[in-house]
Amino acid sequence: MARPSIIRKTAADLKVAPQWTDYEAGRVGFSWEQVRRELGGAVNIADAAVERHLAGERANRTAFRFLQAQGEQTLSYADLSRLCSRFANVLAQLGVGKGERLFVLAGRIPELYVSVLGSLKRGVVACPLFSAFGPEPIATRLKLGGASVLVTTVELYRRKVEKIRAQLPELRHVLLVASDGASCDGIAGTLDLDRLMAAASDRFDTVPTLAEDMALLHFTSGTTGTPKGAVHVHDAALTHWATGRYALDLHPDDIFWCTADPGWVTGTSYGILSPLLHGVTSIVDEADFDADRWYRILQEQQVSVWYTAPTAIRMLMKAGPEVARRYAFPRLRFIASVGEPLNPEAVWWGKEVLGLPIHDNWWQTETGGIMIANTPAFDIRPGSMGRPLPGIDACIVRRDEQENIHEVTTPEVEGELALRRGWPSMFRGYLNNEERYRKCFAGDLYLTGDLARQDRDGYFWFVGRADDVIKSAGHLIGPFEVESVLMEHPAVAEAGVIGKPDETVGEMVKAFVSLKAGFEAGDALAMELLGHARKRLGAAVAPKEIGFLPSLPRTRSGKIMRRLLKARELGLPEGDLSTLEGQS
Repeated sequence: MARPSIIRKTAADLKVAPQWTDYEAGRVGFSWEQVRRELGGAVNIADAAVERHLAGERANRTAFRFLQAQGEQTLSYADLSRLCSRFANVLAQLGVGKGERLFVLAGRIPELYVSVLGSLKRGVVACPLFSAFGPEPIATRLKLGGASVLVTTVELYRRKVEKIRAQLPELRHVLLVASDGASCDGIAGTLDLDRLMAAASDRFDTVPTLAEDMALLHFTSGTTGTPKGAVHVHDAALTHWATGRYALDLHPDDIFWCTADPGWVTGTSYGILSPLLHGVTSIVDEADFDADRWYRILQEQQVSVWYTAPTAIRMLMKAGPEVARRYAFPRLRFIASVGEPLNPEAVWWGKEVLGLPIHDNWWQTETGGIMIANTPAFDIRPGSMGRPLPGIDACIVRRDEQENIHEVTTPEVEGELALRRGWPSMFRGYLNNEERYRKCFAGDLYLTGDLARQDRDGYFWFVGRADDVIKSAGHLIGPFEVESVLMEHPAVAEAGVIGKPDETVGEMVKAFVSLKAGFEAGDALAMELLGHARKRLGAAVAPKEIGFLPSLPRTRSGKIMRRLLKARELGLPEGDLSTLEGQS
């Protein structure tokens, strides 16, 4: 039976009254200065996220609950403040000052979160790295970022950093966390962070920072070439707060779980900063994905707002609905997803299996926070990224023959998604690459590089990255649309679509799929999938070939690496694989 094109929201769908219920009024009445007042005028991110909660009842509320192999560890906002002050004092004693860069290479352990926030308190720029990176990607980012300090564990230092230390002459200090019983003693050129913290005072006056002072450095998971370091400033906290309110609908008593690793921008913006700015409790799970474990966390930790990635949702779908039915999570009221566009099938799966539709949203490393979203009070159009949040002005643009940019005013016309300058978390540059940064803008428009369309009701629909779009017999085919249709088939767990050179039509559409348990790859299933896609999409858009893979290559931030599928299909160089899931 065909599903409706819209999931209508009713009062019965909302366990808690949303904070944004009138779309137009919420946008018209919004101002960033009003958000600044909400944050008490705090400029430094650490002050806004931690210190301003200490005067009231939130001081003793749990800020983080860490789920670790050895048991749970909780930190209240007061605990977090004291530890961040100790860390800031450690940096001061080492002579590490405002504007220097500190990198953290660690799993989701308390020291990572304390290091990031303590750095910001000291006025030092923080850059968390994904702990599964191998030595060369780590060296590349430390060099590009001009790292003065690295916080890491003994195990990671021994395995990944020690061999590249000689390549990093600017790296003055390595602070080690004892891990898995390993001692910090006797490791040349390093310091024991626990000992330094134990000797430091837990009182520290936040270093004054300006709104435009650099605070965070995030490296893009770009498809090819050297990673780009996107510069974000302290004023980004305004966007982190506003999006926590309007996109994630955070309320004071929420238990929030963002599954993203802080080595990616989502894990910093929404795994650390946004929930702290709202004074809520965050769950941090140290372990890797496991379907039973995740459902158990939702149940036992009484998670109310859950922010995850399409990759994880597809893996839960692949595990089967019977796993979900072994658990109950009555407090869960809102699920959101980011990383790459969420297929309509996954949105409906959430409603049918979890009892809640999954709300997709869109943003980039460069935007620093959520820009376009499906939010609790409003209808969902499965497959759409939603509508712009308050304070965000989005549009579709196209280039004419002279390469001039023009805004599209007609609905349903595909073009490049653009955002008007002015939101506080907009990146302020690519580190040491001003020319590349300038190319991202046309006047006051930031050009995202994503192709999209806007429907008559103002919802935006992702078509594909500009360099992913397939040109076949005069048609421009967005891979996401084809992938979404393939995922409607009961056998398909994941799908990735590429354009394959063809002498007749320019490019032909080829799809790669991984299968759910109980289905076998073979010619019969390939023909069935091709027929399903042709029926749904038409002959011009449907794939002409199907390839079966055990799993599709993707980044840890959830994006299927179509360019890697294409390179392997055509025997081309695979390029930078540092962000590929499973690389180390």
